[in-house]
Amino acid sequence: MQLAGKRAIVTGSNSGIGLGIARELARAGADVVLNSYTDDAEDHALAREIAAETGVPVRYIQADMSKGDQCRALIEQAGGCDILVNNAGIQHVAKLEEFPGDKWDAIIAINMSSAFHTSAAALPGMYAQGWGRIVNIASAHGLTASPFKSAYVTAKHGVVGLTKTTALEAAGKGVTCNAICPGYVLTPIVEKQIPDQMKAHDMDRETVIKEVMLARQPSGEFATVEQMGGTAVFLCSDAAAQITGTTISVDGGWTAL
Repeated sequence: MQLAGKRAIVTGSNSGIGLGIARELARAGADVVLNSYTDDAEDHALAREIAAETGVPVRYIQADMSKGDQCRALIEQAGGCDILVNNAGIQHVAKLEEFPGDKWDAIIAINMSSAFHTSAAALPGMYAQGWGRIVNIASAHGLTASPFKSAYVTAKHGVVGLTKTTALEAAGKGVTCNAICPGYVLTPIVEKQIPDQMKAHDMDRETVIKEVMLARQPSGEFATVEQMGGTAVFLCSDAAAQITGTTISVDGGWTAL
C-alpha cells in the first residue's frame, strides 16, 4: 500500500467528501485521524468501522474548526501528521446586503482560516522529516463565482491563495500543497436537497438534477466522494511529488466554461 506508515488528518471527515477522502487514504495504507466538531459515539464507531475495513489504525479526534486554538490542538493531539487534508466547511446562501454577519464570520473561520491554523501547526513536523502533503479542499467556487454565496466564494478563493503561498514556502523541503476544486459532489447533504428541489421546481428527480442542480456542470453527472478520495491519494503519491501550488478541478467541466 503506497501510503503505508503515513499519518493523515482529514478535517470535517465524519461525512461527505471528508469521509470519502479518509476512506481512500486508509485503503491506500495511511493511518487516519477523523475529525469534526461533534464527539458522539457514532463518530468513534465510524473510526472503528474504517479500521476494521482497511486494517490500518483509525481514530476520531473532536475539534471545532471555527476556533484557531482547537485547529492547532488537533495537530498536536494527533501527534503531528504526514498528510493534512483541510476539508472542513459550511455554507449559507443569501444576498450580500442580507448576509448575516455571524454566518460570514463562521464560514470564513471554518472554510478558510482553519486551513491556515492546521497548516501552520503541521508544517514544522513535515519540514523536520523532509516529507509532507497538504491537500486543501477548495471548490469550483475557488476559481469562479455564483450569486448569493459571497462568504463561501470568498473563503474558497482564499484557500486557493493559501495553497499557492504554502507551496512556495514549502518548495524544496519535500512538502507539497495543492487544492482540489470539486463541482457538485453527490454527498448525503446534496442527496437530501433533491426532493426539496423537485417540489420547488415541480420536476422529476432526473430533470431537477440535470436542469437545476447540474446546470453548470457540463458532464451532467455528479462527482463522487470516491473520486475526491482517489484524487487526494494521487496528490499524496510519489507520482505527484512535483505537483505543487496548483488546483485540480474535479467538476465535470464547470470551470472550463
